[in-house]
Amino acid sequence: MRNLTHIATGPTIVARAPCRVDLAGGTLDLWPLYLFHPGAVTLNLAVNIMTTCQITPLKGNTIYSRSLDTKREERFQSFEEVRQRKRFRLPITGRLLQFFAPREGALIETDSESPAGAGISGSSALMIATTAALGRFTGRNLTLEQMRVIAQNVEAQIIQVPTGCQDYYPALYGGVSAIRLDADGIHRQVVPIIPEEIESRFVLGYTGVPRRSGINNWEVFKAHIDGNQRVIRNFARIAEVARLMHQALLAEDWTEVARLLREEWKMRRTNAPGITTPLIDRLIAVAGKHGGLAAKVCGAGGGGCVIFLVERGASSRVASAIVDVGGRVLPLQVARDGLRLPPVTI
Repeated sequence: MRNLTHIATGPTIVARAPCRVDLAGGTLDLWPLYLFHPGAVTLNLAVNIMTTCQITPLKGNTIYSRSLDTKREERFQSFEEVRQRKRFRLPITGRLLQFFAPREGALIETDSESPAGAGISGSSALMIATTAALGRFTGRNLTLEQMRVIAQNVEAQIIQVPTGCQDYYPALYGGVSAIRLDADGIHRQVVPIIPEEIESRFVLGYTGVPRRSGINNWEVFKAHIDGNQRVIRNFARIAEVARLMHQALLAEDWTEVARLLREEWKMRRTNAPGITTPLIDRLIAVAGKHGGLAAKVCGAGGGGCVIFLVERGASSRVASAIVDVGGRVLPLQVARDGLRLPPVTI
């Protein structure tokens, strides 16, 4: 796709949103599972692994879509072609274009620092960045919660299974969050931990193998809805573990956080054996020999990333051990801010 900036008709819009690491209570954020477990909460933290959507208005009606990280491109003669399309090479941009229905041409460029299928919600973060950018491009004055609803619903259209709500909050707000899932709605509560404390105690490993979150979550979701008592009991305990971990994080009781993280991982393996792989098991085992206290996969598992809670001062040893047995280490820095949508620039 050629350089199109010479036919730009206005300032470029740039939106950026961070990815996340989930600590406890995941999958319960799928409606209506949390309604069956009153007091459900999910805990996560935003990480400075960023996604970006940049929109440049263009003369005419042609819409160009380009993914810088996957090197995929699409071109539409007008929005009418977008509206009629059933499938897209770039589904996030395509489906959100169908929702926002722009009236003018544009170059839409997306990028993600997250490895493919890492389980750190790169797709959801990119949904937020693209929703924010297209909202501004089409003149919509969206609240953060409206962005969350649009992104979550359109992502469900893309993956064709229910989507949880937790992944969008780190992208919107940054920091460490407790997402309370109540009958009257979803409520985000800040967990006031100094970011450097998190950064010194956690290591983020990547298996190099993409996970299949929609499949894993859907299988467990169906089992719960179908009344599988083992799965229901496990989720009841997962909900309790998340509540206890919330309190432990507030108290900065890292011994208790480690114990609960180990229990969370045990319960998830019971729910869905496919959540782990031989490499994940190997990474967790070797980390434990070099100062790792607890670990769990990020997202629905089956590949992707693993988050390790380590002894103070053990981060480098654990990181080296992970690399030695075939894993990668991703930078873990807490994203202090969420969605960034600065004033338009000329």
